[in-house]
Amino acid sequence: MNKPLRRVAIFCGLLVLALLVRDNWLQYAQADKLRTDEENRRVAIERYASPRGDIIVDGEPITGHKATKGDFKYKRTYKDGAMWAPVTGFVSQAFGATQLESIEDGILTGNDDRLFFRNTLDMLTGKNKEGGNVVTTLSGAAQKAAYEGLKRQGGKGSVVAIEPSTGKILALASYPSYDPSTIAGNSLDTDTKAWQKLQKKNNPDDPMLNRALREVYPPGSTFKVLTAAAALEHGLYSDPDEKTDSPQPWIMTGTRTELKNEGTIQCKDVSLREALRVSCNTVFGKIGAQLGNDKMLETAKKFGFTEEQFVPVRANASVFSEDMAPSEVALSSIGQFNTAATPLQMAMVSAAVANNGTLMKPYMVDELQAPSLDTVEKTDPEELSRPISAENAQILQSMMETVVAEGTGRRAQIPGVTVGGKTGTAQHGENNSKNPYAWFISYAKASDGSSPVAVAVVIEDEDAVRDDISGGGLAAPIAKNVMEAVVKSKQ
Repeated sequence: MNKPLRRVAIFCGLLVLALLVRDNWLQYAQADKLRTDEENRRVAIERYASPRGDIIVDGEPITGHKATKGDFKYKRTYKDGAMWAPVTGFVSQAFGATQLESIEDGILTGNDDRLFFRNTLDMLTGKNKEGGNVVTTLSGAAQKAAYEGLKRQGGKGSVVAIEPSTGKILALASYPSYDPSTIAGNSLDTDTKAWQKLQKKNNPDDPMLNRALREVYPPGSTFKVLTAAAALEHGLYSDPDEKTDSPQPWIMTGTRTELKNEGTIQCKDVSLREALRVSCNTVFGKIGAQLGNDKMLETAKKFGFTEEQFVPVRANASVFSEDMAPSEVALSSIGQFNTAATPLQMAMVSAAVANNGTLMKPYMVDELQAPSLDTVEKTDPEELSRPISAENAQILQSMMETVVAEGTGRRAQIPGVTVGGKTGTAQHGENNSKNPYAWFISYAKASDGSSPVAVAVVIEDEDAVRDDISGGGLAAPIAKNVMEAVVKSKQ
């Protein structure tokens, strides 16, 4: 072979080698990236080529599918979509997926690696591919009571209900909401227009915001339950009926500013029980300042503050600050200043008290199923922390039960059921210029002493008469209905 031909042959060989290297790089090293690339239409076509599995509540699907024309053969449908949107999220041919629809997409589409063996058998036998199911912990009755209560109230708000002994989420409602069915397709005339109407820039009510998990609010006086827990746990007080060292007025430590109580309530040297019953700012603010930032932060963290929660949908971290001045700790200890919490977080506080001081990790997926309904994965209850002792939790229970029996939480009373709770009205806006947030946290107790449900409700109502806004007035009746729904379902 002459020299020019040899050079051509070597050059062609190098080209073939480069092609092989490139081909292997694309097929192996880049396979996952290309498979999940948003611009890869084949992935989307394959994703909607078969019916999607369902999200299950109380043994029944709250989702479905229907055949469509074009490249995408099926699209998602939802039953009572607006009620369940904070749980399901959405899956859309045009806009992707969120929440359970996104997190458990592999199971729902049938593409999860754990379904590989079954999918291989189906391919060999010619059976059409199917998606698996996501079985939730949700209670349909509790969710309906929560959503309809928020809807009747109007404005904005959310509800979270938890089974204290396991951490199972029984209700997760947010209002206003949206119907995921309206954006499930890819039509410019319907789905895209519906999508635009749901965006916050076009709709200030932000109906796609999951307020139960993603919004943090000043918790107001509901945080006093946590401050009382800190006082008991750190030995500042041991008897809920002993007098506290609480002057009225009380000047916040390091300032000349008086911390005021609501209206004309008398809080001088009252007991912890009485202070929680009538919601004394002076008592709990002074407790926070006495304990100090470190001890208050320690207790808050044990209840779940400062950490994101994954249920498995991500919930924002609730806030209790560090490096605060004593006066700032005082304000934070009554649920103001920088203190902020998701409704999930405040339901966790109530659940830990109801469960005798043990906080269980909250979750809303009970089981993942293969298309054959065989269990692929089962969630076991998991202890998250023990923020207070059983003895102190029972003291707190007696105090919260006094709030409902004789105090600001009377509207949460359920005949024949022991209910503990705490109301809260939190300042909102610069210099408290906007209508305050109305809170209520609670639990119901069965005759055997166990608690089937703990609830947190928050209401934002800019149209309500300011003087009519209170946790006991707006939020407690919704919590009562949710608790009743759970109690009845257990009977």
